[in-house]
Order: sequence, then structure tokens, then C-alpha cells
Amino acid sequence: MKSKNNRLDAIKMIISVKEIGSQDELLRELNKEGYSLTQATLSRDLKQLKVAKAASMNGNYVYVLPNNTMYKRMTNPPGATEMMRHNGFMGIEFSGNIAVIKTRPGYASSLAYDIDNHGFEEILGTIAGDDTIMMVIKEGFSHHTIINTLSQIIPNINEYK
Repeated sequence: MKSKNNRLDAIKMIISVKEIGSQDELLRELNKEGYSLTQATLSRDLKQLKVAKAASMNGNYVYVLPNNTMYKRMTNPPGATEMMRHNGFMGIEFSGNIAVIKTRPGYASSLAYDIDNHGFEEILGTIAGDDTIMMVIKEGFSHHTIINTLSQIIPNINEYK
């Protein structure tokens, strides 16, 4: 069974890449991604995510995420499950024993949680905002080693060396 956090991430990704106008449409999209839930659960999830409806460019009312300016719809989007494999990761930069990881809006805390709970010996801990993570690295570990370590949970991190 997929976790609630993964389901919420899937909802955010689907809404950010597709024009979804009803809960039935969203339930069908979630079902395609392997999520089975009731309309009542979906309604609670939408409320928790503070999803609203707004007029799209073609005049239809569609679901939008808060701060929708941060989410751009793609013309040929991959599935939500495929996008979630990357944990919203956008890039990483280092300064001494500190790394700054950039994510899509809303993904930093879940990625930081994954990093902290994976028990990597090279990493002391993380602090997360909405789209940025500050990660403290133990002395003696190279940036290359950290990227290799993080590749266990961020498959596309090697694209940002």
C-alpha cells in the first residue's frame, strides 16, 4: 500500500501537469498511478493541500495548487509516479561541509525526511524549507562521495555533478 505522503505528492504532481476539473477525473488519474481511494479521502486530501478551483486559459474550471505561479503545466508530462522517483530534486551545490539542495516547491521537507531517516553515516542532518534543504556533511567526506550516497534516494542526482 502506498503511503499518504506519496499519495499527496501524486495529487500535487497530477494537478500541476494536467488540467483536472473534477474529483472523478482526479480519482481516475490516481488510479492509473496505482492509488485506490474513495472520493471522501480525496476530498480530505484536497482540503489538506489547500487545492482550489480556478479558470484555466480555455475558460474551464480546474484544480490549482496554492501559489500556483510556482507550478508550470508541461505540454507532454511524464506520469506522477515517474516524477516522484526524483523526489522533486532540482539541483545541489556545496560549500565546505554544507550542501544546499534545491527542490520543486513543497518537496524539500519530504526529501530531507528521506535523507535523515536513511541513516547515511556521511550526513549529520538536514534543515528544510519549502524548496531548499541545508545539509551538513561530516568532516572527511568528499562532495563526490555525498553525491554517490544520495544517489540511493535521488536517482537523477548524477545529472547535477
